[in-house]
Amino acid sequence: MKFLKILIGIVAVLALVVFGGGLLLSPKFHIERSVVAQASPDKLYPLVASPRQWKNWSAWNQRDPAMTIEYTGPEAGTGAGWAWKSAQEGDGRMEMTAAEPGKRVGYALYFPDFDKPSTGELRFEPEGSGTRVTWTMDGDMGGNPAWRWMGLMMDKMVGKDFEAGLNNLKTLAEKP
Repeated sequence: MKFLKILIGIVAVLALVVFGGGLLLSPKFHIERSVVAQASPDKLYPLVASPRQWKNWSAWNQRDPAMTIEYTGPEAGTGAGWAWKSAQEGDGRMEMTAAEPGKRVGYALYFPDFDKPSTGELRFEPEGSGTRVTWTMDGDMGGNPAWRWMGLMMDKMVGKDFEAGLNNLKTLAEKP
């Protein structure tokens, strides 16, 4: 009987830590990675502003070549979008919300499985003889403590894919 009381006590303390700790965590997350490419902002911009170009450098598209993609809106720039279905990478959609040629592309991202929208952008800044490309994403995991714990891990989970995508973008843009 004493063992059962101790076990219930331990479970209660763990539940309090997980639930209470989750409530103390910020619901917001931020991911940011950058790379310097030996290419001009004008060469990088079209590779990012057109959803059709993402399959050539995005880590997600490269991991699942069988991903089905549907494009919407204009070819590139504000309003250009795409939706994808992937057994490996999940389903989602993205729409370009801002486009300043040679400077930045903003986007809204939505994954129906998570029902948590996020926003982000890719910025192009001259650096030396090249361009620093900075990719950011921001989101809000809401009030659920479990989602907040997941938000705490977003940088580790998605950051590697940002790094891989940026390195692929760099390689593509540096081709003569």
